[in-house]
Amino acid sequence: MKRRRFLGYVLAGPVLVTAASTRADADITDILDLNDIMTAAALPTSGLIAVEVNADGTVSFALPRAEVGQGITTSTAMLIAEELSIPVRRVRITLADARPELLFNQLTGASNTTIATYTPIRVAAAVARERLLQAAATSWNVSRAGLTLKAGVISDRAGRSVDIGALAGKAASAKTLAVPVELAPRESFTVIGRPQNRIDARDAVTGRKTFAMDLDVPGAKPAMICRPPTINGRPGPIANLAEVRAMPGVTDVVPISTGVAVRADTFGQCIDAVRALRVAWQPGPVDGKSEQTVLKELAAAELPLGPRPLTPFVEGRFTFHFRSNSALETNCAVADVRADRAEIWSALKSPIVAKQAIAAKLGLLPDRVTVHVTEGGGSFGRKLFFDAALEAAELSRKIGKPVRLMWHRADDSRQGRTHPMATSRVRIAYAGDLVLGFEQRHTSVTTDLGHGLGELLTAMAARLPIGDQAFAQTFFQFSHTSPYRFGIHSRLLAETGKGFNTGSMRNVYSPDTTCARELMVDQLGLRMGKDPLRVRRDFLRDDRARAVLTAVAEAGQWGRALPAGVAQGIAFHAEYKAVSACLVEIDCRPATVNRPIRDGVGGPRVTKAVFAVDVGLAVNPRGLEAQMMGGVMDGIALALTSSLHLQDGHFLEASWDNYFYTRQWNTPPDLRIIVMPSSSDEPGGAGELGVAASMAAVACAYARATGTLPTVFPINHGTLSFTPKPTIPPVPESPSTGGTVA
Repeated sequence: MKRRRFLGYVLAGPVLVTAASTRADADITDILDLNDIMTAAALPTSGLIAVEVNADGTVSFALPRAEVGQGITTSTAMLIAEELSIPVRRVRITLADARPELLFNQLTGASNTTIATYTPIRVAAAVARERLLQAAATSWNVSRAGLTLKAGVISDRAGRSVDIGALAGKAASAKTLAVPVELAPRESFTVIGRPQNRIDARDAVTGRKTFAMDLDVPGAKPAMICRPPTINGRPGPIANLAEVRAMPGVTDVVPISTGVAVRADTFGQCIDAVRALRVAWQPGPVDGKSEQTVLKELAAAELPLGPRPLTPFVEGRFTFHFRSNSALETNCAVADVRADRAEIWSALKSPIVAKQAIAAKLGLLPDRVTVHVTEGGGSFGRKLFFDAALEAAELSRKIGKPVRLMWHRADDSRQGRTHPMATSRVRIAYAGDLVLGFEQRHTSVTTDLGHGLGELLTAMAARLPIGDQAFAQTFFQFSHTSPYRFGIHSRLLAETGKGFNTGSMRNVYSPDTTCARELMVDQLGLRMGKDPLRVRRDFLRDDRARAVLTAVAEAGQWGRALPAGVAQGIAFHAEYKAVSACLVEIDCRPATVNRPIRDGVGGPRVTKAVFAVDVGLAVNPRGLEAQMMGGVMDGIALALTSSLHLQDGHFLEASWDNYFYTRQWNTPPDLRIIVMPSSSDEPGGAGELGVAASMAAVACAYARATGTLPTVFPINHGTLSFTPKPTIPPVPESPSTGGTVA
């Protein structure tokens, strides 16, 4: 078949339902990165996702991914609208329930959604288009070639017209058929590649958008959990159980595997009860650990670099502290568990694993557990884990009542998922203007990849003593590229120190590894007598990479005169077939660093950020621009202010009032996103792309502004104060710790 010709299916049903079939002819040598692996894994079940044309003229699609703010429901609607020649407003996107038959095709992560679903969704929509046109031709007894479809209306040369809704039944089939179709060529696109407002934007800003805690499940009352004072501790005896059960509104107080659960009429009553509980806690696996002890473990686990080069070289070691993966929406779930069945509602990026794990915990067959995927308020890795859904199911089973379980913000900061603490050592050997070799040794607290590739088999494998290391190495090696012509490359990962709740936070490893690499690229340039822009231009492998670098340099006026203490930084990052570059200007003058910030931290201020990105075909440039803006904010936070402080087995931060993500006072007044034009017919990964280059650019700018190479991140990590303030409760007052912490 030709490049744009595919085989799709008309599925048996009362209205028109179509699906796609795609086969992968590539062998393993063609699988280049993690995104390729995930896309290939999704291909065998791509025919199981279906587009449905309804009698009212709307088109429905149950997306087997999680919408958590990244805008994939909008981009999916655009794909369908393009192939069916209908307005985007007539496309209805919902989120599919957990479907184990999809195997690896229901995992949301690694910026893979648009890449993996781009062709299958278009094929299904194209099949629907052809079936509708054929139904109209048959109805009017005319040739299919004389018909046009525009804005959801089919017309013929005689002036007759009919809406696609009126043909939904006629175009349907009583049996499944294989149908060859040709996709719309890029030059004919009127929707794909055009800026599109989010289809859920109005609901989001007016409060109509529905999240898990908004659902009205009969009998499901609020529930929260009193959690241990140290990470992953376990509950022991409860000294005042009867007293707490008698508190106003409280219906149930019971121990579960992760703490003591409270169910009440309101969340406020839950918080009061949690604070009142006096629990004798059992120690957790990291009791007594601090940042210093973790650093010693990382140093002991670090793999050695190669022999010391005989030629000149630059070398550096960098430390990256724990960072919270707490999303805007805290971890939450609704559960209704009965003796013979269970029903769960939650924002889940790995719903198949969640369904299978919940079934195993409850002792039910998987087909007796229904998992509904709700839209989520942020994630970037957090909702790959279904901690709240598992807890809600356990609690509902134990008390025999439906629950609406919500984590307190302090729970997310102290017991939730974190980006693991890590060190990264880089050495670049050179001779004259030639780079001979690049070595990187990244050592990290173990990253929990227990979600696997989205189903139980790989999830279980990822938790085995050997399997976890295999998964870590796979994710590490296949999520990194070598963008520079740096001779012989050697990049290795070592992990140590289980017991922490870790996970991927807007990528697994690349923000840290890229930041370390780009800082050393600047040092290489200093030794070679080349400024940061020139050294990158000279050694980047391809024109596409140099183009994004040139774009930010020109738009950001690289090299312009700046006062002492203010400097520019520039950095490059490539990932999942996309390339990006970032230029920032940072103000490190004393008047800026020491500026008073109410209930916050000052420090250096990024005053300008210019970010250029080339993802290939950008399905929705406006959505891509928004994602890059968010990525820049993440990068600034990771470079300057955002980290957790570990002390005696617990994190000090309890909420966003003392976990300093990028705030208004640290947001650059001048922020520009450049979406590069591309002739590619295929989209690349975007969701995680914005963080690494912006974090590295901030670090490089700081080094140039201060004359000091930063080696600890975030740069402000050691300067934050935890003196109790009215808006920042000390650790013992956190609702997540109960009443027994000294």
